[in-house]
Amino acid sequence: MNKAEILIIDDEPQIRKLLEITLESNDYKVIQAATGKEGIVMAATHTPALIILDLGLPDKSGHEVLKELRSWYSRPVIIVSVQNSEQDIVKALDNGATDYLTKPFRSGELLARMRSALRRNPNEDAEPLLAFGTLEIDLPARTVKKNGATVKLTATEYNLLSLLAINEGRALTHQFILKEIWGVGYQAETQYLRVFVAQLRKKLEDDPNNPKHIITESGIGYRFV
Repeated sequence: MNKAEILIIDDEPQIRKLLEITLESNDYKVIQAATGKEGIVMAATHTPALIILDLGLPDKSGHEVLKELRSWYSRPVIIVSVQNSEQDIVKALDNGATDYLTKPFRSGELLARMRSALRRNPNEDAEPLLAFGTLEIDLPARTVKKNGATVKLTATEYNLLSLLAINEGRALTHQFILKEIWGVGYQAETQYLRVFVAQLRKKLEDDPNNPKHIITESGIGYRFV
């Protein structure tokens, strides 16, 4: 039995009911809130394992709720919203959303995103050894192996790979990655990122033109799977 407690913050009763049925049938415990204020209170009193948050709430925007939550809540927050503009998605991810799905959504995809988020919360200490198929990343030793053979990476390439891998399953925006790897002054220098992602794919992917690990999220950033 899963029994992880999930908080749904959404003002649409039919969506809350659909999510409740889907999650409870997969052994999650569900609590619900119809407004941003109620959601924040429930998050504080229950400390759920994960929050599913809509952006279009009646009392305050989901972006505001997310910002307030992220001032103290470090567990995963997945946005599920009808708002599907690139600006909304990037804004939510930059404000700390773990992932973003647009309505209507497929239940199987939501469950997969939830499992990924719950399996590795990037705000908690990372496991010392990360394994993804034939790829192994030893964080304390700062070494990478593919099929048992050491892969030589530059310091920047390693830093980029480890950032993506620690946040496995989470879509990271261009601006977030650039700030973390190169600093605040480089948040507009997306060409830096494209060059280093291409280099990593050549060294790590079986087919760099059809990557299986470092996936492009068009107009947003990259996701490591």
